[in-house]
Amino acid sequence: MLPVIEQQALLYCPATLAPLASRRNVVVIHDAAALSHPEAYSRVYATYHRLMLPAIARRARLLITVSDFSRAEISELLGIPSDRIAVIGEGVGERFSPDVDPEPARRALALAKPYVLAVGTASARKNLGALEPAAAALDGLGFELVVAGSDRGYLRGQATALRRLGYVDDELLPGLYAGARAFAMPSLHEGFGLPCLEAMAAGVPVVASASGALPATCGDAALLIDPDDRDGLTGAVIAAATDDKIRGRMIDDGLRNAAARPWSRTAELTDAAIGRLLTGG
Repeated sequence: MLPVIEQQALLYCPATLAPLASRRNVVVIHDAAALSHPEAYSRVYATYHRLMLPAIARRARLLITVSDFSRAEISELLGIPSDRIAVIGEGVGERFSPDVDPEPARRALALAKPYVLAVGTASARKNLGALEPAAAALDGLGFELVVAGSDRGYLRGQATALRRLGYVDDELLPGLYAGARAFAMPSLHEGFGLPCLEAMAAGVPVVASASGALPATCGDAALLIDPDDRDGLTGAVIAAATDDKIRGRMIDDGLRNAAARPWSRTAELTDAAIGRLLTGG
């Protein structure tokens, strides 16, 4: 029989927020973007996170984040010793696969031409404007660059000329990935970069920015470009979409990278971390 303290129920909070009145929280803080990039959010939203996140982190029985990059950022900005923060990476679902039929997504979203996909909100930190030269170059080659992702009132960013698909129904998302010629994520800041893994699992070459957690998430399976280098980004996107030799290597490497990161692994590591907390191990 476990000691009384070990029988206490814990409250698992997977999305950054947690009740301050509780001292039994296991909290997942994905990143501290609202603190490191307040210009990408409304003043109210950024202020709320600046006041709440340190308190939530200090009171947590266990603090989890999704990458070494986020652990370092959280430790610095929230004043939490890094050895109090467990790193457990995110995973990718089995429904993302090269075998998924892309036609339902194509029809629903009126994607008549071959396309390159980006996924992200209108937040300034997503740096979507950096893809405008790539979109123009792709258009001349018969491709379209499209952005999936909803806008939210608390986000701040610059308008772009890119075609936005808006919120895409969850059931269409695997097909949307699978039908893309390439995937691009030019973010200035990412705590993990889950869409890159989803694209890789769908057999799609990935171009990502060499910033935040993206190099660690993508490994050698993506073309990593300085997010401020628009010419480099354009060249990489075109290569990923059109160069068969580069595409073949990237697809194979991406599938291997994604296969090593299933959600089941995330669940097992989370369960083990909570188990150690309960047993004092």
